[in-house]
Amino acid sequence: MDEIFENVFELKGDLYTVNLDPGEKVYGEELIKRDGVEYRRWDPNRSKLSAALRRGLDKFPLKEGTKVLYLGAAQGTTPSHVSDIIGRKGIVYLVEFSERAMRDLLELCERRGNMVPILADARKPEEYNWVEKVDLLYQDVAQPDQIKILRRNAKKFLREDGWIMIAVKARAIDVSKEPKEIYEEIKPGLEKDFDIFDFLELDPYEGDHGFILARKR
Repeated sequence: MDEIFENVFELKGDLYTVNLDPGEKVYGEELIKRDGVEYRRWDPNRSKLSAALRRGLDKFPLKEGTKVLYLGAAQGTTPSHVSDIIGRKGIVYLVEFSERAMRDLLELCERRGNMVPILADARKPEEYNWVEKVDLLYQDVAQPDQIKILRRNAKKFLREDGWIMIAVKARAIDVSKEPKEIYEEIKPGLEKDFDIFDFLELDPYEGDHGFILARKR
């Protein structure tokens, strides 16, 4: 088991995180043990963050103790791996609008001490203005105005020099344009406030998706 980033491991081409909730699966992923430690396979076909790592993301600001605001948590597939990586000293605030998804998310959060579920609309950060400043803002919100949503949340919650990770679903922004055109159009809006460190297309793991890593100025 090789550690490629802090608390992210690779074995025979697959990615793994140490299971913060030993014996429990989140989405049917494989569990393996090495030297008494249980690891969860991180499926790039189920997680855009894992897909970004498989596509060559070469800087990874998540680590032990990181504070994260996660917009679009859904049922918690990727957030559960974020939870593994940041460990007991970190915390991830999970914003999700769907009540149905929140039911699954609540069950997951009850088993893990570093995940805080928030039923709210990411367009309205004032609904969760009690959240502290965070080190990293992660967004997976398939909406046409997702860059506007991200900037509003970053302005309110992201510390100076904090990081953002964005999964961009091109077809959710404009179905009439090619994904590459969409990606080029959104970059100037981000560059007003952020330095873009990396951009990746997530094919073949996630069709018509891009992934951006940037840092707040």
